[in-house]
Amino acid sequence: MESDGEQEAAATPTLGASAGAPSAGRLKGCPELSLEGDMREMAKTAVWSVSSSKPGNGVASLRDHSLDTYWQSDGAQPHLVNIQFQKKVQLQLVVLYVDFKLDESYTPSKISIRAGDGLHNLKEIKTVELSKPVGWVHISLSGTDPRETFIHAFMLQIAVLANHLNGRDTHVRQIKIYGPRLNPVPHQHFHFISRECIMYSSVR
Repeated sequence: MESDGEQEAAATPTLGASAGAPSAGRLKGCPELSLEGDMREMAKTAVWSVSSSKPGNGVASLRDHSLDTYWQSDGAQPHLVNIQFQKKVQLQLVVLYVDFKLDESYTPSKISIRAGDGLHNLKEIKTVELSKPVGWVHISLSGTDPRETFIHAFMLQIAVLANHLNGRDTHVRQIKIYGPRLNPVPHQHFHFISRECIMYSSVR
């Protein structure tokens, strides 16, 4: 346990997704990690755990900033990554680095994202299918309503439901979790950019 190019090939929905959980198209991955909007990495101080791992390929490999290392599961599917936050946070995007060219049958082909207050009440947020991905796979946590741009959760779970070529165990090389950057001025529903605006934005 540790504290710490093409993205979409088609817009066809994932078959067999759980009721109420929106599904994305088949994802291929991007060579570069790209973010839209003002987001920050949320999981630096979270507690990470996995359902199983091979010796030397544990949960730390998901957060070591190296694309040459990887977490390798060692057990029955689904393979789980649990991220427990110290408080309820706003989460907007999950980004994984996977590489079909290197990992072949160890590469995830179907992933479920779940969120909640803890293991006792996790709810599936989204299910995605991957098509021989090489690079960063971006999974948005936004709902079908355009106003639902993020979720609130104490815990996030990433479940690898299946691998390419009917592989048993899985490889994931990096995982990053992003949320919206908080407004530095409380009780304001908009963001000031310059230091001068922030300085004079509240009544003293």
